[in-house]
Amino acid sequence: MDVVFWILISLAAIAAASVLTVVLIVRALYRRVRRSHTVNSAVLKSRAQFSRGPRRQVLALELQLDDALDSGRAAIDLAVRSNGRRGDLPRLFRRIEAEGATLRAQLQLMESETDAGALADALPAASLAVDQISDMIRELRASVASGLGDPTGDALSALHAELDLEVASLHAGLVELANLNSLDRGGSTATRTRPTTTHGPKESSNERQHRADAYDLPHQDIQSAHPDGGSARRPRR
Repeated sequence: MDVVFWILISLAAIAAASVLTVVLIVRALYRRVRRSHTVNSAVLKSRAQFSRGPRRQVLALELQLDDALDSGRAAIDLAVRSNGRRGDLPRLFRRIEAEGATLRAQLQLMESETDAGALADALPAASLAVDQISDMIRELRASVASGLGDPTGDALSALHAELDLEVASLHAGLVELANLNSLDRGGSTATRTRPTTTHGPKESSNERQHRADAYDLPHQDIQSAHPDGGSARRPRR
């Protein structure tokens, strides 16, 4: 019996631990989904599309307020990461964000209003407050952009001029290379002159006599040894 009892206790502990783990996981997922801007924005858009009358306008104001605050938060985060000029912008945005949270709570309260007349009377003031927060965040984003630098001013003009100069230089170099290659091909295909055979001057009689004396031959033998005189004889030493 003791063994069965302890087995049952172990199974109960395992079941309790499993249930507790599942509950904690579901709770964490629920909090994460609830904090997700993408999910909340999608749900809010769906509710605004399927709503009618003043309630739809309230949901549209909530969506506009959330988009404006998210835009300002992204601008401040970018300014902090890029070490740009931000001054008191983070502190001012925290104040804007606090006012936005208060305004969101008021809009959620208006969303649960059942009196259509009271809701219609409160809408102009709420719309004006949302527009003011949107305008302040728009100015904040413009200030952050100016602190990061102006990518549309003189910097891009100077960069464009430098790029044009580099492209022109590269084109001139390619043209010069093409001209040199054409000159090399023209020199290699030039016509060559045919070699001409030249004959030496005819041998005079004095030169033949001198050569005959050198070989101790008679003059007529030298004449017969001349190319014009027939067969040649071997000279005698």
